Amino acid sequence: MVDERNPASLASQRDRRVQLGLILTALWLGTGVLYVTLSMGWTAFMRLPLGDLGDFLDGAFAPLAFLWLVLGLFLQQRELAANNVAIQRQFEVMQRTAEHAEIQTRAIAANELHARQDTFIDVAQLVMNQLEVIAGMLFISSQGTIGDGVVSDEEVDLMFARLSSGESSVFSRRMILLHVRLADSRDGWALFYGTPIRKQHCENYIRSFDRLLRSAAGCDPEGMIVDALHGNAQGRLYRVMCTLRDSPYGSAPNPT
Repeated sequence: MVDERNPASLASQRDRRVQLGLILTALWLGTGVLYVTLSMGWTAFMRLPLGDLGDFLDGAFAPLAFLWLVLGLFLQQRELAANNVAIQRQFEVMQRTAEHAEIQTRAIAANELHARQDTFIDVAQLVMNQLEVIAGMLFISSQGTIGDGVVSDEEVDLMFARLSSGESSVFSRRMILLHVRLADSRDGWALFYGTPIRKQHCENYIRSFDRLLRSAAGCDPEGMIVDALHGNAQGRLYRVMCTLRDSPYGSAPNPT
């Protein structure tokens, strides 16, 4: 049985059929020569009229023509089968290449995403420090000696020293705590927006945090980083500022 997926097997089968055709052709021609020699001789054969000679040659070579026609059809079928096998193999190779390319594309996309996330984490750390400094300035404006004088300059310096040593949310937590302790919503609004400088600090804080959220969304398809930002101290202070900014007291020039 011939393996149609094996080119060597197809070539061997083709060679055998050509050999068979040549053998049958040689036998047929030998039989014709013997027939002419025994039946009429070559001298009488050469003296035949052209019409009779043509009829004889037509009858003699018609079986050979039919034989090679049939063999040619079989050979062509085998060639088509071989071409189909080659095309199938090329398709399989192309399919595997496409799969590998897709895997490589996903790997490149994942590496790019990780690189963007690593870059974002470095930038986020700088932005968090900036936000904490803004929160510190807001804290000084309301609680320091230039504000209500509740907190001394020494204590403020100590809080900034804690921030410099790595405590990343010292002022945000204090501002949230001050807001929670206030029973009157007007007092909460005044704590954050009661003076032009406090309003400016809050606007700078909100603007910086909004930009940080947009940057996080660009490298966080599942939203985990964005949720983490909303859940930390800076994110909670951001929501407090946004809520008070949109409160009815936002238009009050001097809330009591």
